[in-house]
This record gives sequence, C-alpha cells and structure tokens, in this order.
Amino acid sequence: MKYILFVGLAAILVGCDTHEAEDVLGESWAQPEGNAPEGMLWIPGGRFTMGSSNGYARPDEGPEHVVKLNGFWMDETETTNAQFRAFVKATGYVTRAEKVPTLEEFPEELRSQIDPADLKPGANNFRPGPVTNLQQHLQWWEYKHEANWRQPEGPDSNIEGKDDCPVVCITWEDAEAYAKWAGKRLPTEAEWEFAARGGLKGKIFIWGDEFQPEGKWMTNIYQGDFPEDDTAADGQKGIAPVKSFAPNGFGLYDMSGNVWEFVSDWYKPDYYQWSPRTNPKGPKSSTDRHGGNEPNKVIRGGSFLCNDCYCSGYRPSARQTTTLDSSSNHTGFRCVKDK
Repeated sequence: MKYILFVGLAAILVGCDTHEAEDVLGESWAQPEGNAPEGMLWIPGGRFTMGSSNGYARPDEGPEHVVKLNGFWMDETETTNAQFRAFVKATGYVTRAEKVPTLEEFPEELRSQIDPADLKPGANNFRPGPVTNLQQHLQWWEYKHEANWRQPEGPDSNIEGKDDCPVVCITWEDAEAYAKWAGKRLPTEAEWEFAARGGLKGKIFIWGDEFQPEGKWMTNIYQGDFPEDDTAADGQKGIAPVKSFAPNGFGLYDMSGNVWEFVSDWYKPDYYQWSPRTNPKGPKSSTDRHGGNEPNKVIRGGSFLCNDCYCSGYRPSARQTTTLDSSSNHTGFRCVKDK
C-alpha cells in the first residue's frame, strides 16, 4: 500500500527526425465495420511525436520521438463505479484494498512507525492541511483504514449517488482484472498519449497551448493553496463525475485531470531513448523515479489533486509512477480493445 509519487540525448530515428516528421494518420485509420463496442470510441492509428521538450516537461518525457501505432478502441470515459460494481457482482472479485496488508507493502521509511495491530485493509487517502516541503508528498497522504472502492475515503464514506464517478482505491492488478473480464486490456503508454492528444500536434495541453482559453477551466484539477484549501474554481471539489468537462478531439473525456489512469507499461525513466518506434509496449522490467529497482507501473493524465505548485501531470506527455500494490483515492483507469 505504497504511494510513490535526464535531459535525454537526441532521439535516434530510422530515416526520421523528430522535429521534421509530420504527425499523420496511418493506414489503419479507418474504423472497423459494424457497431462500436458499447461506450468505446475508435482511435485511428497513425504516427505522432511522443514526449515533450517544452518548459513544463520533466526529464523522463524526453527525448521526443516519432511513434507509429495501429488503430484501437478506447473507453470514452474513465471506468465508473457503476461499471466496476457490475464486474464485482458478476465475479465476486475482492480488491487489494479490501484485503489485510503485510508490513512489507509499506514504504521502508514508514515500517518502524507501524504497529502490526494496525495492519488492516485500506487505501491511501489525501489529507489536506499545512505542509513544510512540497517535495515530501507523504505529508499530505495517509493510509486510511477500510478505505476501498466502495468507501473511498474510509468507513464514513460511500459512493451512493456517484455511479458516474471514476472508480478509485484500486490497484493496477485490480484494473487489469476488470479489463480481462470486460474483454479489453489496459492501454499502452503510447496508445494513451496518442489518444489524449486527440489529433493535436505538439500541444502543451490536450486542448491546445493556452492553459485557460478565454478564462475557462478545461480540466478538473486543484485550485487554491495546495494542500490546504481547494477553492474549486473549476466547479469541482475533489473527484468529478465523468463528462463534467469538454472532450478532446477524439471525443474522449477526462484525459486530463480528474483521476490518474493506469496503463500497461512498466516504468523506466530513459525508455524513450531506446523504445521501439512501432507499437511500443514498454520495457520488460522497471525502476522507480528514485533510481531503485522496485517495480513501478506508469500512470497518466493527472488528477483533481494536481496543482502547479508541484504537479502538472494533467499534460498529455506527463508521466508518473505507482507500485503494483498501491491504491489511492485519486487513481483509476480506462480500457482499450484491439481492432
């Protein structure tokens, strides 16, 4: 139950320079014949420039490189509480947050502070309040006993009336289990970024380069004095129902903000230097952001807790990581399906 929140060398591309290549739709752009899978949209295949070198970018977002993808179907929205409930009802599945954890699942620096008697099911929860250092993210997180997808903020909470909100307090493995049950899979990191960009080329945000066009909030993130006071200037305090903000160019909702989304890839900070240029599926092993060997998966898209004082993860190129056993009340997922 852990929460783990180089400018790169020039990309070596076969016959293709990242700054000269045009982002184009490829031969697999045509939507397959027949009805679309329920709740999914066709994302045309093609070639695009993945990553970023703009002023917002972190070292692991580079180098920019051209990637070619086949077309795929993608969920229009993040997986909702109602959809996840249907999965649990059909299968009897029990999520990681509903099981008793072991001491080894917590960050090593916290283990000495944990009473074994306190090892109870739960998930990571945001804890608002004053902090002394925004680089120490554990200051605003706590392990909340009995927090899970049914009661994401602990036993005094529930999801009544929130069927259209993204399901949270689940792990990567929980998301993978749902995807398999639904006849789908988690997207690759490249598929996710291509879809998030919505056909726009090289833009900072999924809607363009201007953060608030005409003063309008375009995504559900944190406004105010983080982490003490969320002013909800965007009309949403905390998690928001899906489709609360305008879709991107492909018709996908909440590809920026609201909740982080699991993808299938393991994480390595230098992966873009040597990744395949056609349908990359991520490295075969993982490191964490701190250079260790603890296995980390990639999450994308940012959340309602992103605030520019420490996080701009709601950009399409931004990368974040999480461990396999980590669940929190700001991380969910959506699925894809092959042609």
